[in-house]
Amino acid sequence: MTTEAELLTSDDQRLEELFRKSSAGEIPIGPMEGRAVFPVAGRAGARLITSLVNLTAWRGKVFSPDGYLSNRLTAMDILSIVATVGPGPSRLDDQECIVIDYSHTSLVFAGVRDEVRQVGPGLYLGLIWLAGRKIGWFTLRDPANAENSNA
Repeated sequence: MTTEAELLTSDDQRLEELFRKSSAGEIPIGPMEGRAVFPVAGRAGARLITSLVNLTAWRGKVFSPDGYLSNRLTAMDILSIVATVGPGPSRLDDQECIVIDYSHTSLVFAGVRDEVRQVGPGLYLGLIWLAGRKIGWFTLRDPANAENSNA
């Protein structure tokens, strides 16, 4: 089984392989813990940068049942940067994924599109696109699912 800790230290090729072989899964409902993934920083660097981003900037997403989400920002868990959520084809392989689209909800982030697939129970791998270019990865984890945590 894939864990969040493994994803955080995987290289770009491994993340892409896992994303390609995973199915979209169900769209989550409620708060999800998130971690930015930085494969270019190497194993030790990736963990450090991920921790810094989590403490100071992005902490995850909150999915609502009406097809929207808000991003969880800063240590104060401020909800901001709304997006629409629904199934759709991935830009990576044209297979179904969960599409998080900011183009109709945010002027600043209009060029951002996230694509998510479920890689384990309560664990998702996300791919970030900016203006049609793949720029990064992130994880989303159901906080109630302890077996995939970073502990």
